[in-house]
Amino acid sequence: MKSKLSVVAKHVGVSEATVSRVLNGRPGVGTATRIAVLTALDVLGYERPSRLRGERARLIGLVLPELQNPIFPALAEVVGGALAQGGFTPLLCTRTAGLGEASHVGVLLDQQVSGVVFAGGHCAQADASHEHFAQLRERGVPVVLLNASVEELGFPQVSTDDAAAVAQAYAHLAALGHERIGLLVGPEDHVPSRRKLAAFVQQYALRGRAPHPGWVAHTMFGLEGGQAAAGRLLESGVTGVICASDPLALGVVRAARRAGLDVPGDLSVIGFDDSPFINCTRPPLTTVRQPIEAIGRAAVSLLVGRIDGAPTAPGELLFEPELVVRASTGPAPQRPA
Repeated sequence: MKSKLSVVAKHVGVSEATVSRVLNGRPGVGTATRIAVLTALDVLGYERPSRLRGERARLIGLVLPELQNPIFPALAEVVGGALAQGGFTPLLCTRTAGLGEASHVGVLLDQQVSGVVFAGGHCAQADASHEHFAQLRERGVPVVLLNASVEELGFPQVSTDDAAAVAQAYAHLAALGHERIGLLVGPEDHVPSRRKLAAFVQQYALRGRAPHPGWVAHTMFGLEGGQAAAGRLLESGVTGVICASDPLALGVVRAARRAGLDVPGDLSVIGFDDSPFINCTRPPLTTVRQPIEAIGRAAVSLLVGRIDGAPTAPGELLFEPELVVRASTGPAPQRPA
């Protein structure tokens, strides 16, 4: 069985003698190499020597709620790449059976991470438990939240502007002649969904109207959730639907087809995210593109600044989304009164 020295040396690309010098605190090793060896110990699951346990590793936790929605792997790629360019090693944590977000935070704290980036999950759910965020604050671990989160957590946020996204989508459908526009969002305690709903109501109010109660639906995120909720919207007579994610939108398209409706002839559908390959669906999905590259790099820059002791500007960084028009939206159908 290989020794710890040889495994770490191979992982870092240095000699066993160099690893030994780092573990024994001897001089003659560069700072970058020393950090790389300590990080390798953490990644490979080896305990640090007691004299080195107080030094925080250059590890960054990236906590995602899931990987089924293509937007989260895309976000992980941007954040992970930016962290690697800064000399940090990302540790990806996703919700799995028997291991929730709080458990992941416990593992990250044991690994002495330098910081954590959360993208969705409990930080965006008003009714979820937030005790693990208090643990991070008490331990002085820098944290940045990606996309609208519970304000009481007190961490810096980098978000896509949900109000602007809804305004762009609504204006597009209105310009096509749609008057019965519906909204499909996530659970009621989901903060980004709350923001989208408030913006949706405002768009109707700006035109001197109010949406029918049946034109708004809450559901669980995912294609199945979108399909299940679409039935209620179709029964209410909407001709266009704005969705809070691309998988939700694809669920609406599937439900419309099974009801014998044409998209976009009978129903126009707009997604949110512009997930990879979403332009390959049938029909290609009109969606509101999140600026993933911009918000991901901004989150990393903000986190690294906090790690280095830079003062954190108050408030939330909002990034403008972009409507991408494809073939899932069209003129409102002509129906008898």
